Amino acid sequence: MSQVFKALSDPTRRRVLQLLQSGPMSAGELSDQFDVSKPTMSAHFAVLKEADLVHAEKAGKSVIYHLKLSVLEEALLGFVDSFGPGVAASGPGKEPAK
Repeated sequence: MSQVFKALSDPTRRRVLQLLQSGPMSAGELSDQFDVSKPTMSAHFAVLKEADLVHAEKAGKSVIYHLKLSVLEEALLGFVDSFGPGVAASGPGKEPAK
């Protein structure tokens, strides 16, 4: 879970995940969306892969990235569950979930 939150801590990586919500994209297509060097983007992709938030597949000379939404969902649900039952449904001024 800590690798997922490390990956999510950077706004560039969060934006990559947002872009991938609409479907797979090549590394070049993703890189074109940012004003950073290709080596910097490669480092971001590596962090996302390490956290298992994206899947990379070779397609000729390109690398195509796919979002692994289930991993993100599991990490976020695990984080919420770590606070105990009823936390997501309750909050300040709300009744606990029944």
